[in-house]
Amino acid sequence: MFQSRVFASILKRNKGGSIINNAITNLRGTKITPFNHLRDIHQQQNPSSRSFLYGFKSLSKGHNCQYVPSSTRKMSTVAASVGSESKEGLRLLVNGGPKAQKMVGIWLFGSAAWVFSMVILGGVTRLTRSGLSMTDWKFTGGLPPLSNEDWLIEFEKYKQSPEYKIVNKGMNVEDFKFIYWMEYAHRMWGRGLGIIFALPFSWFLRKRYVTVRLGAKLCGLFALGAGQGLIGWWMVKSGLEEPASEYAQPRVSPYRLAAHLTSAFVIYSGLFWTALSVVMPEPPAESLAWVRGAAKVKRLALPVSLIVGVTAVSGAFVAGNDAGHAFNTFPKMGDTWIPDDIFDLKPVIRNFFENTSTVQLDHRILAITSLTSIGALWWFTRKLDIHPAVKSLIGATVGMATLQVSLGISTLLSYVPVSLGTAHQAGALTLLTFMILLNHTVRKPSASLLKSLPQVVKTAM
Repeated sequence: MFQSRVFASILKRNKGGSIINNAITNLRGTKITPFNHLRDIHQQQNPSSRSFLYGFKSLSKGHNCQYVPSSTRKMSTVAASVGSESKEGLRLLVNGGPKAQKMVGIWLFGSAAWVFSMVILGGVTRLTRSGLSMTDWKFTGGLPPLSNEDWLIEFEKYKQSPEYKIVNKGMNVEDFKFIYWMEYAHRMWGRGLGIIFALPFSWFLRKRYVTVRLGAKLCGLFALGAGQGLIGWWMVKSGLEEPASEYAQPRVSPYRLAAHLTSAFVIYSGLFWTALSVVMPEPPAESLAWVRGAAKVKRLALPVSLIVGVTAVSGAFVAGNDAGHAFNTFPKMGDTWIPDDIFDLKPVIRNFFENTSTVQLDHRILAITSLTSIGALWWFTRKLDIHPAVKSLIGATVGMATLQVSLGISTLLSYVPVSLGTAHQAGALTLLTFMILLNHTVRKPSASLLKSLPQVVKTAM
């Protein structure tokens, strides 16, 4: 009886009968409730909207909303050729339907996680002073020393380096093996990423899952990854040169270290953002009110993200100048708030990249600014009408920022132990991850989705 009334109402608005046929098909074997039957029909007619729900179904759990369908039907294939486009204008990055989306998404998230682990391993390598143990470099890599004779040959090469002569003079072969293995693992882990990325990429191309737009992005990221190896060797090479004076410790150029770390952050961010775009082509937007709220969050999140990124890069200059081993007090720097020598180098701009006092002061100021700006983001958005997932994400970002500042202070007060130093570097990338996720979640929905949204979210009776 109820279904008959549904058909009659549809007849009045659509005399052509095409929607009736689709409605009959959808209703067969499907239990209809007064609060979701029209939404189910709409989802069948709008694949892009269903794509959004597929990607964000986990975000909607626990939120009782009329506009979340109860149907569990699989999303149909939206794109069938390279660069395909749905009828409503939503351009997907992957062809082949939800299964292909899931496979490509897992691969990209896995690649991003691999880069994350490389950043952590690179931090351990730097903190254990292992980065200068290998004095040569091959693009394809090579086997490690396999015999005592091979180890002695590598050790003799290391003895010619400034680091051995000034810092590690008298080191034995066994101690050398430790730092060599650390650097070797870091280099080979990077080459392993190239294989993990290239082989699935080739397979997805063969299956035609990758659109032209996605393929161009991934080719760019692959080129950056290949260049990262060259940047790494360019950095190491600076540490193998004789220092400016006999009293200076040999270390890599802070500029080159910053370039190497920044490049890794860019690659990670690109992979993570692309993976999110593959599995979640639409942001969580169930009403126009939530879309307007998300737009307000985005205007604040973008500058905050920039501050977080600059803070992370400034940390690379702290590492490059070994600035963490100076002024191991907080909040003051020694006995003063601001050291007297912060502008000793000429020209003045050099102080912000080479002066230990200035570099550490900058990083402290930027870290507090990051925490304050994230806290302000939470404060100004706490009463906005936005998706619950966005609210939770902002709260989690505040917590992560607080943890990161705490790690930084603890690392400084403890004279930069390997464990805390590594955790602090991982925390910087984790905080950046939260900011990327936040910006991706509050981006503007497609025009097709906007047209289908109600003004406000209506809860079920």
